[in-house]
Amino acid sequence: METEAGLEATAALFKVLGSPSRLLLLRLLATEPATVGALAVRSGMSQPLVSQHLKTLRQAGIITVSRTGREAAYQLADHHIAHVVDDAIAHVLEDTTPKEEAS
Repeated sequence: METEAGLEATAALFKVLGSPSRLLLLRLLATEPATVGALAVRSGMSQPLVSQHLKTLRQAGIITVSRTGREAAYQLADHHIAHVVDDAIAHVLEDTTPKEEAS
């Protein structure tokens, strides 16, 4: 059976996005670039845990890092991913109760 183009890569993307912690980091990075320390403070996660999640996001090409001296700032590689996350959150927050049909 032939797989539709892009399905494998999309499944891999959703696998990376399957962590609430990584989604939170992406939401934080959607507003502005940030260092590991700033992300740890804003997310409430430990610095090692933030670093681990950032590594996963970098390997997936979702975020990039720019260095100035010893300081590393992380940012979204493409803001399309922020829209995907926002749309998914909006979807799960929608009222999914079936509406009564008009008589």
